Parts: sequence; C-alpha cells; structure tokens
Amino acid sequence: MTKQNATFVAFCFFGWFKALPISMTSRQSPLANLSHLSHPKYRPDIDGLRAIAILSVVAFHAFPGFMKGGFIGVDIFFVISGYLISTIIFENLEQDTFNLSEFYIRRIKRILPALILVLVSCFIFGWNVLFADEFKQLGKHILAGASFVSNIVLWKEVGYFDNTAESKPLLHLWSLGIEEQFYIIWPLLLWFAWRRNFNLLIITIFVATVSFALNVYGLKQDAVATFYSPQTRFWELLSGSLLAWVTLYRNRKKQIVDNNMLPHALSFSGLFLLAYGLWRINKDLSFPGIWALIPVIGAVLIISAGPKAWPNRTILSSKPFVWLGLISFPLYLWHWPLLSFARVIESQTPDKNIRMATVLLSIMLAWLTYKFVELPIRFGKPIKAKVSSLIVLLLLVGLAGYNIYSRDGLKFREMIKNNISLTSGEDGGDGGHMIKKCGIQEESVRKIFQVCAEDKRGNVRFALMGDSKADAMYPGLVRTSSPEGHWLVIGGFGPNGAPTPLLDSDLDPNHRLTVLAVDAIVKNKAIDTVVLVTAIRSIFLLSDDVKSGNRATYNYTYLKKLNATTRFDIGYEEMNRVINKFVAVGKKVVLVVDNPALPNPEDCMNRRTSITLVNKVLGKVNQDCYVPLDVFNAEIKIYRQLLAKLQASHPDSVEIFDPTDIYCNKDRRICEPVKNGRFMYSYTDHISDYASGLVGRRLNEFLVKK
Repeated sequence: MTKQNATFVAFCFFGWFKALPISMTSRQSPLANLSHLSHPKYRPDIDGLRAIAILSVVAFHAFPGFMKGGFIGVDIFFVISGYLISTIIFENLEQDTFNLSEFYIRRIKRILPALILVLVSCFIFGWNVLFADEFKQLGKHILAGASFVSNIVLWKEVGYFDNTAESKPLLHLWSLGIEEQFYIIWPLLLWFAWRRNFNLLIITIFVATVSFALNVYGLKQDAVATFYSPQTRFWELLSGSLLAWVTLYRNRKKQIVDNNMLPHALSFSGLFLLAYGLWRINKDLSFPGIWALIPVIGAVLIISAGPKAWPNRTILSSKPFVWLGLISFPLYLWHWPLLSFARVIESQTPDKNIRMATVLLSIMLAWLTYKFVELPIRFGKPIKAKVSSLIVLLLLVGLAGYNIYSRDGLKFREMIKNNISLTSGEDGGDGGHMIKKCGIQEESVRKIFQVCAEDKRGNVRFALMGDSKADAMYPGLVRTSSPEGHWLVIGGFGPNGAPTPLLDSDLDPNHRLTVLAVDAIVKNKAIDTVVLVTAIRSIFLLSDDVKSGNRATYNYTYLKKLNATTRFDIGYEEMNRVINKFVAVGKKVVLVVDNPALPNPEDCMNRRTSITLVNKVLGKVNQDCYVPLDVFNAEIKIYRQLLAKLQASHPDSVEIFDPTDIYCNKDRRICEPVKNGRFMYSYTDHISDYASGLVGRRLNEFLVKK
C-alpha cells in the first residue's frame, strides 16, 4: 500500500471514530438467565452488504481475470459476522439475558443445515467421479469441515505436490472454520471478562491489536500460515466487534441526528474503499497484511453509517441486494464445490459458458436451500429435536469423512473399478536400500538435494545425477539393481533448485549444486559409470513455457517449441563440460533420453458415474493424452542430435540409453499414459514409480552387460 493510500484509509477511519463516543458507564449483574436472547433490529442494508461480499467472492472464483480482488469479500463477511455476533453479546450482557446455551443453539440452527447438505452432496458426487487419492483427500476435508478446522488442515497441505486449489471442492470452508473458532472463543472470553468486571472495550481493542500485529508480522515469516491462522484473522471480526460496542453506546447518547451528512459520507467512503480494493488488490500482493485494512475499514464505515445513509437506504436496501444477501451463506457454500467439480470433470478450467451456468446453478441451489432447509429449521419448532438431529447428522458426516480418509478413498467403488487409480503407479519406493550418504560430508549441504543417498548393500558402481527427472527415476533404478552394481544418487529437486548437467554459472541458476554433485562423483573412485538424467526443458531453457511447479498451469505441449531453439550450441558446450569432468578421471557416461510430455494423470482418465445420463457427459476421452510416436520423435529431433553429438565427441566413453519404447507402443505408434494397466506418469511430465521400475530394470541390464 502506498503512503497516499494508507493516509486516505487512516483519514476515513479517524473521521468515523472521532464521530462516535467510546465510553461505557453502566454494568449489570453478569449472571445469565433463561430469558431469550435479544437481537438487534434487522437492517436490510447489512444484507445488501452481504450481497456485495458474496458477488465479489463468486466473481473471483468463477472469473478471476475479471474480478482479481474479489476474494476480499471474505473479509467483508468477517466484519459483518463480528459486528452482529458482538452486538448480540454486548446487548444481552447489559440486559442480564445472555445465555451461552441459547447463543450456540442459534449458531447451530444458522450454520449446520446448509453445511450438512453441502457436505453430503460433495460426498455423493465425489463417490461417483473422484479417484481414490482424490476421494481420500475429500474425506479429510469433509471431516475438517464438520469439525470446523478446515483452515488448519488446508494450511498444512500447501506445497509443491499439493493438488491445485481448483481440485479441492471444500477449499472455501477455511473461512467458515475461522468464523466458527471465533464464535466459540469470543463469547466465552466476553462472558468471563464480564463476570470478572473487566472493561470489555479495552479487552476488544487489546485482542484486536495483538491479532493485527501478528497478521503484519506473520506475513513476513509465513504467508500461508498468516492467511489461514485464526489468530492472524480475528482482528477482522473484532473490527466488527469494536463497531458493535461503539454503535451500542452511540445510539444511547443520540449524538448523531438523522439529517446529519456524516452517515452519507461514511457510506460513500466505505463503498469507495471496497471498490478500490476490488480493483487494486490481487492474489500477488501480500495478503492479508496491511492491505486487508481496505475491505475491513470499508465494511466498518458502511455499517457504521446506519440504515438511513443514502447509499445504504437506496442501494444496499434494495430488493435485489437484500435477496442476494439473504441467500449469501448457502450461495457461498454451494458455488465453490460446483466450480471445483466442473474443473475436475473437464480436466481443465471450464470454459466461460460452463462457469456462468455453474454460477446460475449455485444461485438456484442457494435459494432452494434457504427456502426449504434454512428457514424451516431456524424458525420452526420443536427446537431441541432439531438441534439434536443437526448435531447427530454433523457427527455422522464427520465420521463418513474419516472413513473415506482412513480407508484410502474406498477403492471398492464402481468408479475405481471402471478406472485405474493413480496409486496404481506406485510400486514400493526404493525398497529401503538407501542411506543418506553420497560423498558430501556436510549434512547441511546434503539437505540441499532432494536425493543424496547411497545403496547400503555395497558394490556401488553407478552414479545417477540430474534434476527432478532423475529423482522420479531413482526408486525403480535402485529397486531393480543387481549385486553386480548398486547406486549412488545425487540430485532431484530441493529448496534451492535442482542440479542439471550444466556448469555455466551465468545461465544455470543451480550452478553451485551442479558443482557439488560433479565434485562428489569425481572423487568417488568406486564409481565407474555416471548416468545423467535431465529434462529436455532444463537443457533448452523451456521451463518458463512449462511452469511445472503448478499443475493448474502446466503446459505439456512445450516440446512443440523445441526445434525452434537457439540453444543447441550452448546446451552442447554446457553438457560437454560436465562430461569432460567425468571422462578425465576414467568414468563412463550414459545419457538417458527424456520421456514424452503428457497431461497430468488425473486429466487422462474417464470419470464415469453410475448415473447413465451423466455418463454421456463424463465418458469422453482427452485426446491430448495420446501422443503419436512419430510426432514425439519429430518434436525431439534436435534434442537427439545434441545427444548424438555428445556421444560422437566421446565415442569410447559416452553411450545413449533410449527408453522410448517403454513409454510408447511401437505397434500402435502412440505414447500413452497407461501400460499393463498401470499409470506411467505421476505428476506433470514426471514418470511414476511403476514406470521407473520398468526403466530401471532395463537400464540396470544395459549397464551390467556393457
């Protein structure tokens, strides 16, 4: 945030705060009784503000390029929730009518009906269209959603191998987790403070200040934790709590008259801040942090303006805005699972028409949920039976989620019988043969590499060096090795990059890793053969065209650009420099031909269901998953020429090992993702553990027979 922006935000907040008295003079008995909780007078403009929040979130999820800052709608919801909940608590503490049991009963009737319905729907749909590993993850998220800890679970999942956000149908429940944690902690804290005669305003300010400080500080230490942690998000809800306290005592002192211009100015300023936030904030900024002040203060200003402010009265209180606000909670619950499952079914981001239809379907389901599920349960009788039933249903849903997770995605489902699970590519790792020893003595340096290991069975003759492609190959290579020759492995990906067979420090950002790996192998006299495995894109600098660290943006067609490269001579010189290092000490070098690039495995499977009508939609085959062998050979022609030139430069020391016939069917002349009923790829363009065993067995035989 620029200095000018921060000044404007501070000015708006200061003007609002100065206009409102902040003293509390009365205090009554803290003993709760069995009277019904009093509620603040209904304000249609707050439902209108909810409409702005939900429209922003839905637009961001469905059309992120159009509404880049739409995710701040969640921050608006936080302020609204904090304001309404705290108003109820403050008023009832004052009136000696606060009852924790009744408070939580109201929360149960408000939240659980729609939540249970959505969780059950995700369970049913996931049963029919998700593979075992995907369904297992959904089971964990169902359990987390039923336990109100989704934010904690999702926080722990973020990483390189994590599924994309689009493939997590319950990702959006992170915000509900934070709200529920607030609903549990905050009423108890206020009730306890009231019983002890503490000043509620001071406590609210103190907790909000600490939370905001943790938010700003934490963003520099761990951005993911700061985004999901309740302690770094509570300040947003507590901003609404502060507003609730101030509004309660402002109204009592009647300091603002109806014809005062200040409410109109506050509302317009708040709307301006929200519009600015939607335009200026995006996911590339450090968020929440200071930037979150924009939607939070904007929402505070709008609510504080009151229902008679012109924008609140004419815009936010209009029927379309109020209607959307009333269904905002079920709409929030429905829209993301539908968009996520559409992404799963399409195996890519759905086109604009599908996303638009999904949004319209979400609105329809939200209205039906509100009309026929929420309202009857919230306002009908008998209350005890309904609350008990909701709690039991939530427990059953949570247990169902746990069952899915603990049983690895329920592989007996018809969905799995009709399709090959991704786990079919797994075959047992390296068999437990490796120890952390690869010729690099410093433990801190060894940790730089994803793999830095040596076969503990002895007779280590062969060394595998390379990038993440080498890491994908090594388990099967080690597992299928024979007593005639075992392995030392250095490479893979790591926190500081991956070593490739390059030594040019100006062009290779992983120069230091390459030097360390080469030096360790050169000094190891037991090694007689070095196997170099590296991605084609690493040699020809196509990584920017691939973006392999993010499955959602992975471009498996990058090889089409290969023959237009201008890096042939540079690539040859860099690899030749590494080969010379090994040849100079009498070691042989084997160059392994890289594998074809295919889409992610999940995108190459038919997601059939037991529903005949849906089968017609889901039974299609992604034709991009099958690459003609002739096309692949044509695409990598210049790459093969580079390998051939390297071999010609060292005819007695360099050989080429080509496993293309393992990846591709020579009779059918295609390269496909499945062989012998097993997956050949695990993620992006990296081979599966099963494929590494096939390649490893052949390569071990090749080396031993030389």
